[in-house]
Amino acid sequence: MSVFTTVSRPELDRLLADYDAGHLKRFEGIAAGIENTNYFVITSHGEFVLTVFEQLPRAEIPFFLELKAFLAHHGFPCAEPMTRHGGAYLGEIQGKPASLVRRLFGASVVNPSPEQCRQVGDTLARLHRTAADFPQGRVNPRGPRWWTETAQSVYGRVSAEDRQILQDELAFQSLHRFADLPRGLIHADLFRDNVLFQDDRLTGVIDFYYACTDPLMFDVAVTVNDWCGAVDNGLSEDHARALVAGYQQVRPFTAIERGAWPALLRAAALRFWLSRLHDLHFPRPGEITHTKDPGTFRRALLAHRAQTPMLRRLLDDRAGASCGELVQKKN
Repeated sequence: MSVFTTVSRPELDRLLADYDAGHLKRFEGIAAGIENTNYFVITSHGEFVLTVFEQLPRAEIPFFLELKAFLAHHGFPCAEPMTRHGGAYLGEIQGKPASLVRRLFGASVVNPSPEQCRQVGDTLARLHRTAADFPQGRVNPRGPRWWTETAQSVYGRVSAEDRQILQDELAFQSLHRFADLPRGLIHADLFRDNVLFQDDRLTGVIDFYYACTDPLMFDVAVTVNDWCGAVDNGLSEDHARALVAGYQQVRPFTAIERGAWPALLRAAALRFWLSRLHDLHFPRPGEITHTKDPGTFRRALLAHRAQTPMLRRLLDDRAGASCGELVQKKN
């Protein structure tokens, strides 16, 4: 997506003066992300990423920066925030809150292999384990209430068929809240463009700005939907089994998580179908922009509705173990 805020060199020089980050050599906008402005920043002390927060309330941003600092301190591969002189993480540019983090190296993958999916599953489970000790929490701002409000905002802009699908799915999800699911801090947006690889090795996780407290299994569903999608936007069984096998080697699923799995995959598809519909019909201006296809998650939702038995098979212990063994043999 976007660079919403165009930052000049003098403005960036002034910002950097408040950090122990060296002198500016060059910088460039990053045409990625949905909510914020991002720049690569290269200085005499190394490489960083500048984020200018466009939507998040200033009071909420320290949560994300403190979470990333906590995770990085405990060995999780995420970008460590830089502290300003005086110890605060949060800076300001053009009157907007901003942060500077150490750049992680690697690139996102477009067509992941089962082995890469296994690493993503392992990393997601380690995130859940590590974040369990973080002393703060945050309500998911894009939970069921947001689904309903956003659906109502787009009903008049979508086809009658899509309106009916949305209404049906919201009714279904209202009956499947699963209050007893294990909960904790989740990434909530662990898509392919938020994970970096170098030489087929996972090197970093980025963009924690949807992180919140919610069912851990919902995070797995969000991740599987993006990493394991097939051409028809159903799921590739090989990829999905590899991802859940990697996850379960670190944190095995509970019985209630297994029972909730098909409904959670549908919930995750609904959430991102709605967000993309909203972005399509209510765009914000940006210097560099692109809108992601809402149809991807519409098709995923319909596929999940039709494939519940296959979805349950993905969590079968023997299938997961076989997939894990296959991946290990390849290594």
